[in-house]
Amino acid sequence: MPGYTTADLRNVAFTGHAGAGKTTLIEAILHHKQLTGRLGTVEEGTTVCDFEPEEKEHQHSLNAAFVHFEHEGRQVTLADSPGFPDMIGQALTVFPAVETVACVIGADKGVQTMTRRVMEIAKMRDLPRIIIVNKISDHAGELEALLESIRETFGSECMPINLPNAGGTDVVDLWEKSDGEVAFSSVAEGHAAIVDQCVEADEKLMEIYLEQGSLTPEQLHEAFEAALRQGHLIPVCFVSAKTLVGMDALLHTIANLCPSPLEGNPRPFLHKESDDAPDEVWHADPDASKTPVAHVFKVTTDQFVGKLSMLRVHQGTIEAGTTLHMDGVKKPIKIAHPLRVHGKDHEEIKKAIPGDIIAVAKVEELRTGAVLHGPDIDHLTFKPIEMPRPMYGVAIEAKSHGDEAKISSALHKIIEEDPTIRLDRIKATRETVLSAMGELHMRVLLEKLHNRFKADIETRPPKVAYKETITAKAEGHHRHKKQTGGAGQFGEVYLRVEPINGQAAGEGQHAKVLTDEEHFQFIDETVGGSVPRQFLPAIEKGIRQAMEHGAVAGYPLGGVRVSVYDGKHHAVDSKEIAFVTAGKRAFIDAVNKARPALMEPIVDLEVTAPATAMGDITSDLSGKRGHVEDTAYLPGDMVLIKAKVPLSEMQNYSGQLKSVTGGQGSYVMDYSHDEQTPPNVQQELIASFKPDDEED
Repeated sequence: MPGYTTADLRNVAFTGHAGAGKTTLIEAILHHKQLTGRLGTVEEGTTVCDFEPEEKEHQHSLNAAFVHFEHEGRQVTLADSPGFPDMIGQALTVFPAVETVACVIGADKGVQTMTRRVMEIAKMRDLPRIIIVNKISDHAGELEALLESIRETFGSECMPINLPNAGGTDVVDLWEKSDGEVAFSSVAEGHAAIVDQCVEADEKLMEIYLEQGSLTPEQLHEAFEAALRQGHLIPVCFVSAKTLVGMDALLHTIANLCPSPLEGNPRPFLHKESDDAPDEVWHADPDASKTPVAHVFKVTTDQFVGKLSMLRVHQGTIEAGTTLHMDGVKKPIKIAHPLRVHGKDHEEIKKAIPGDIIAVAKVEELRTGAVLHGPDIDHLTFKPIEMPRPMYGVAIEAKSHGDEAKISSALHKIIEEDPTIRLDRIKATRETVLSAMGELHMRVLLEKLHNRFKADIETRPPKVAYKETITAKAEGHHRHKKQTGGAGQFGEVYLRVEPINGQAAGEGQHAKVLTDEEHFQFIDETVGGSVPRQFLPAIEKGIRQAMEHGAVAGYPLGGVRVSVYDGKHHAVDSKEIAFVTAGKRAFIDAVNKARPALMEPIVDLEVTAPATAMGDITSDLSGKRGHVEDTAYLPGDMVLIKAKVPLSEMQNYSGQLKSVTGGQGSYVMDYSHDEQTPPNVQQELIASFKPDDEED
């Protein structure tokens, strides 16, 4: 067995906004632990975590990276995650692998967009959180106001576990000490506050505290862990990666106060006894002697070892030669060489126990989200973390003829690494669209294609994928009759169309994403054999063809119920093709009478910008047919603007926002709903539609 136990493990994800100093802080920790010969810098491209070519070029973390070290008898694994909003998918992938999320806040910038997002998501995932305030040596005079801003943003449960002295040259512990000199507040006050917060999570300890008036750190430890797990306490640590101020205090906090895999909130699995049984929540038992269970939380492609899958071991022991099973894969998977990852380096290990984060190489069957388990456990899946929908798309095609297969293979490998990238063939526009979280995300994606796979593609703005629907009931009819010598074609169809459950959007209404049943319903209301039953599937086929290619503007149509109530047939000339054509033409006839509407995608937009630019931003959004829903002033003379805007108006918004805010603005957007287009836009799209003439 390894020289440590599960109780000795500490897995912590460093998250936060870009520029807060996460990578530099980890680099300082490694140098402080004498694990690097010199202190690497992001600017020089010499840090342990930012080793990819794209990261060195952009001088920012773009992928999640891992380092490990020993401190005070604990085996610590830190995950360095990107801070750009565009790269949030890479940050979220590591959440299922850790017990603690440490949100790093730069004292120079304060609470920013990604700070709020990752703190909220960690809370939703029931993950204990700590806050690390970095860069305190250069901003000592601003720390009191920043702490108040943190408490105002995330709640009074954010409590300092140490405080800087007057010059920001050292920090004073509040957990184990009750006296000393600090820049603001007092050690006694801070110590009492954090003790009060902890004992609230333990009634018995509360009684002892009221009787004795004080408690030792040993007595408080379990209560501290409970408060952390419940989100009742969010410790705030102060540190400077540049000067190493507070480094020992931070490492002591991680090693002794952050939960181990035995103490953290269990990660949720879903278990299903059979295909018909409902999903049940299942929690792994962090016992090294149990049947192994591991979860693949990240997949990457290493230029030297090929496909590399990152696993978090939740139960049992995995060693070289262990055979595991994965649902949907018949052949057992053999773990030949378990690896421990440290930056770009891989070290083979003999065994991995519950709580370990390891990697396995060259196992093509593994995919993000897969659960590996022993033979006596089946139908086990990991409850996925919800990823934001990519909203920045480009239409793509190969630069060189014949490169399509290579580009497709490369794109699928990159998509496997990043769950916020999508590749779709849009039938409505007949384009292949590559979607990412934003302009930067797309640029990095294209750089990876070129650097790693030597694949280049042409890109252009995609056409907007509108959708068609109807807003009223109507009837349609078509008689298909064709005689060209010999047997002819005959089929006649009468049908009725109507919106399903009112889901079609009228004026001012929103349309949700439809299920298959809500998308289309086909009903047979014929009587007396007017249309023989063998021809009903042909009618439905014709209707589906019309829905796929659009009835009025060439975009997919949905949210419609079709009832076939009458028709005619011929004993000799009626054939399937005749009723396909008749059904299609009758459906188009009905749709044109049913007040057809075009739906366009609307996005939820959040803009963070200087308060002085608020008027220009809201005015610009109004000009884009946007609706500002809320504005909130943030610390640092910043403002948060929430709005709903048509996706078609968001092309090149990144450049526009930079221009308006002098480069200080940032935004995130996610799909909200579909909404009916204004009449002038709808008329233009319908007028430009030129359906292909089909021969009857």
